[in-house]
Amino acid sequence: MTRIFEGRVFPTRAIPQGLGGWLRWGPLSGEALLEVADHTGVQPAAVARTDCGVDGPVRGLRRTVLLVACVVLPACAQPAPTPTTQAVPSPAPGGTAGAPARPPSLALRADLANLLWKAYVPNSLSDTVTVVDVRSRRVLTTFRVGHAPQHVVPSYDLQTLWVNNNGGNSLTPIDPHTGRPGKAVPVDDPYNLYFTPDGRLAVVVAERLRRLDFRDPHTFRKVHSLSLPCVGPNHLDFSEDGSFFLVSCEFDGRLVKVDTASRRVVGVLQLGDMPQDVRLAPDRRRFLVADMMRDGLHVVDGQALRRVAFVSTGVGAHGVYPSRDGSRVYVTNRGWHTVTGGRRGPGSVAVLDGRTLRVVLRWSVPGGGSPDMGNFTPDGRELWLAGRYDDEVYAFDTTTGTVVARIPVGRGPHGLTVWPQPGRYSLGHTGNMR
Repeated sequence: MTRIFEGRVFPTRAIPQGLGGWLRWGPLSGEALLEVADHTGVQPAAVARTDCGVDGPVRGLRRTVLLVACVVLPACAQPAPTPTTQAVPSPAPGGTAGAPARPPSLALRADLANLLWKAYVPNSLSDTVTVVDVRSRRVLTTFRVGHAPQHVVPSYDLQTLWVNNNGGNSLTPIDPHTGRPGKAVPVDDPYNLYFTPDGRLAVVVAERLRRLDFRDPHTFRKVHSLSLPCVGPNHLDFSEDGSFFLVSCEFDGRLVKVDTASRRVVGVLQLGDMPQDVRLAPDRRRFLVADMMRDGLHVVDGQALRRVAFVSTGVGAHGVYPSRDGSRVYVTNRGWHTVTGGRRGPGSVAVLDGRTLRVVLRWSVPGGGSPDMGNFTPDGRELWLAGRYDDEVYAFDTTTGTVVARIPVGRGPHGLTVWPQPGRYSLGHTGNMR
């Protein structure tokens, strides 16, 4: 028995506390069907079943039932400016990158300085990528890729953008100089993609297969596979020195610690609920783990693998984006507690003080929305985010918090990247730069 959505397939074990059953979503229709085989006395009628993912019943059951079905009906379709970037010479490859929250330079590499600023948007339900001119807000092109593209990931050497075709078992390369796709590379279950800090290995997060595949970062030949003791691994980030990284497991609430050199699991922390994005905090010691069902961030001591605090940010916390100077942390809140979401939900962006991790501002989406994942513009003046359940992209002004652009794209936009980005290397995802 499996659950399928946007090309992502999960086993029955993803539902906790012995509750048998599964969700089967048509990967392109967005329909949801819940079937429950009772093993714990919880009857199907007790499981929240709502139109458009209504929040109340879901929150009440969130600690008992990890996932609920949302039947998406047709009726539901209703801080200080960052310095301007400058070009710097490209560094020689090798070595370990610095902390992501405070990269050594806010400048674009010389070989990237003349690139047109573009947003590359993977549309998971359309099997396409939409390319947008950041300055003019104009859609330049839309092209087909593999099935269920999830994220667009800059390569470690910043020369290629990789589209993660999760459902199609492939990676599609994009040349950032031309914006054109190349021939897809076969790779098993690439939900997400990262790179070790020394640049020697790519780390493919195979969510359905519950493993990490370490591969050559250019040919993607598999070097090693690491099975993980959890369900639904999907996001990770590295410690400051790169010696270890933490992986979130969305469907059983675990955080797994992996030693980078030995490629072995060295610890597991049970967070509970539904962890999402993972980022190293501006202090370079703690990690920030978004939790969709808890509506906020777990603050985790990475060395001790211990939760030390929790910060409430908003409904459906998902993405974590430290500013380049570390003074702010931006948290995207999708506005829903179901993976199918709904139209025009209470999505928002919470702005945290980078030192205290207290929420100092909260930006809303006029009329409702579903900000998911993205990145900053090269000058840091805007934060571009995919509207996951609303088939659009938002550009937030990082000084005022206003939505300055709202651009229609394909169906189910997910992990967009804005390119180019300042920094020496990419550690993956939508542009985790160091």
